[in-house]
Amino acid sequence: MIFSFRKPKSKLGVDIGTSSIKVVQLKKEEKGYLLETYGIVDVSLRKSMDSGFDAIAETARILRLLLEKSRVTTKKVVASLPNNIVFVSMIEIPEMSEKELKAAIEFEARRYVPLPLEEVTLSWSVLREPSFAKATEGKPATSQKLKILLTAVPTSVIENYLKMFKIAGLEPQALEIESLALIRSLAGSRSESFMIVDIGARNTSLSLVDKGFLRLSRNLTVGGETITAAIARGLKVSVQRAEQFKKDLGLGGELLKQIPDALRPPIDTIKSEITQLINIYESGGGSIREIIFAGLGAKLPGLVEYFSDLGPRVALGDPLKFVSHDPQVKPYLTPVALSLSVAMGLAMRE
Repeated sequence: MIFSFRKPKSKLGVDIGTSSIKVVQLKKEEKGYLLETYGIVDVSLRKSMDSGFDAIAETARILRLLLEKSRVTTKKVVASLPNNIVFVSMIEIPEMSEKELKAAIEFEARRYVPLPLEEVTLSWSVLREPSFAKATEGKPATSQKLKILLTAVPTSVIENYLKMFKIAGLEPQALEIESLALIRSLAGSRSESFMIVDIGARNTSLSLVDKGFLRLSRNLTVGGETITAAIARGLKVSVQRAEQFKKDLGLGGELLKQIPDALRPPIDTIKSEITQLINIYESGGGSIREIIFAGLGAKLPGLVEYFSDLGPRVALGDPLKFVSHDPQVKPYLTPVALSLSVAMGLAMRE
């Protein structure tokens, strides 16, 4: 008898954000994952609006340097698509054959996607759940509905990503929306209902999850930079000074006493949107057990306490929950772990 064992392959997750690029290389182990390497580089491509500036080539150059410095050993990559450029909807259609499904989904997509279908790339996942109904004469007592998570991405965006990875010398295996990567890295396979709030530099995404599936999502044009700008205006100080105030004082009482009108609006915008999503979900009989904060913006001091009056328990996400690592890197890894949540989830994709 011959036994053949495949050595686990390393996978690379690449998260290209608005202000930074993050990479994480993981190896699948019997229990969880091993962190082999990671890297982060701050970047802003808004600075050059010259007609000759090639943002795709510049991003590829920066990414290639980051991979070299991080000593990444694989070229196969799973990359994220920012939530704010992806159209995500949960639709429900009657049970039907696989042959009929594609046409039905494309028909429904025209109602939800605000672009011509010829200009987008559609993908979907099917969640089958029994929908119970009263029995009537000649009809069964139960019927089956198909719940479809529909995603649509402008085809031009995908083409730009593929071009960038080709220049960087990488082999893209999949492109995935950030929300799905966050579910994987922060929650694993938990079945209870929860919400992930990812506070980035310029955007915040809300993802409502039930039984491991994304049910509702919302994207806000509010992020860490919005909060910093509000502090700068309120105190009439530089952005650099305002950023330091934010890191030192956060949502603590002293800062709120000084600039309540300036700091509260961006934070309360996020809080209001979270409340709306909770109300929408609970009006249908659901119950949110936990709100998990992610992203570097979630490190704002006092943030968990500020949102604790919403009802569900509130916690910072822990992307290292399912990942083992060399203890020697802990002092460097822990401060940036939250910002690596998406890249880790991408590298965990089976």
